[in-house]
Amino acid sequence: MKVLVASNIAPDALEVLRTRHDVVVAVGASESTLIELIGDRQALVFRSGVTISRRVLEAADSLQLIVRAGSGYDNIDIDHLATRKIRVVRIPGPGAKAVAEMSFALMLALARQLFWADANWRAGHWVKAQASGRLLTGATLGVVGAGNIGSRTGQLGASWGMKVIGCIEHQDRALTQPLRHLGIELRTFDEVMSNSDFVSVHVPLKDSTRGMIGEREIAMMRPGSFLVNLARGGIVDERALRDALVDGHLAGAALDVHEAEGEGRVSGLADLDNVILTPHIGASTSDSQSEIGSIIIGAIDEYEFEPVTDLATVENFIIR
Repeated sequence: MKVLVASNIAPDALEVLRTRHDVVVAVGASESTLIELIGDRQALVFRSGVTISRRVLEAADSLQLIVRAGSGYDNIDIDHLATRKIRVVRIPGPGAKAVAEMSFALMLALARQLFWADANWRAGHWVKAQASGRLLTGATLGVVGAGNIGSRTGQLGASWGMKVIGCIEHQDRALTQPLRHLGIELRTFDEVMSNSDFVSVHVPLKDSTRGMIGEREIAMMRPGSFLVNLARGGIVDERALRDALVDGHLAGAALDVHEAEGEGRVSGLADLDNVILTPHIGASTSDSQSEIGSIIIGAIDEYEFEPVTDLATVENFIIR
């Protein structure tokens, strides 16, 4: 197949693809470059950090297969895809494990003030007397979006001895028992926000979730609680979050995703010492990317022998 790889994938997987297929790599390419390159490509592979716009898709005359090496769809024109005979494979599972683990790592770092203590000791300040951490054991973890990633995060919290409550977009009694089996009790969004010591956000970015955690929702949170966002920038109002961190309503926050991302951008929270900021690396473990790479190879190899002939929708082709 003729393949366009528009994002970094595991090097070993890329080499295998090159031995089996006609591969063009365009990591970090502009929209105009993607339009120029995609015309004869039969398959497209991409992650977050690149926008697959309607203009790009309209130029993809030969496109038959899209492989989203991750979970989110906020960077591709889904409405346009619904009119095309294009198979879409999503690979959320491997990255979900990495994101859930990082959510927990950030909660631990916030609770024990690890980054603050590290920075002070590197500067020669012995802040042992000033460092007053919090236990996660016995605390309440609120999971906003108890789906693929959120449920894994909640399961880790339950294993750690936390009380875990979570919410989903549409209350579904069929999910109550499976989530309870993982140690997660379903509540409403407002109950999760107002009854948690740690709130971890795991919802996709779409019209209904953009700005969903703003001034009102942050004001609901328990005084001295923590907010962690590894979902997407734009879900949390960073100005409202800053106000709550500065006035002491929240004890701390950790964000792996941001309203403005990319080289040269500086977060409006960067000057606060009770905030941890990372550059959208939640799914970026070598183990997860290697697993994703293997699935990418399988998806492209399999499609070459079994192409789609009927109009396909995105949700019909999800690898979990």
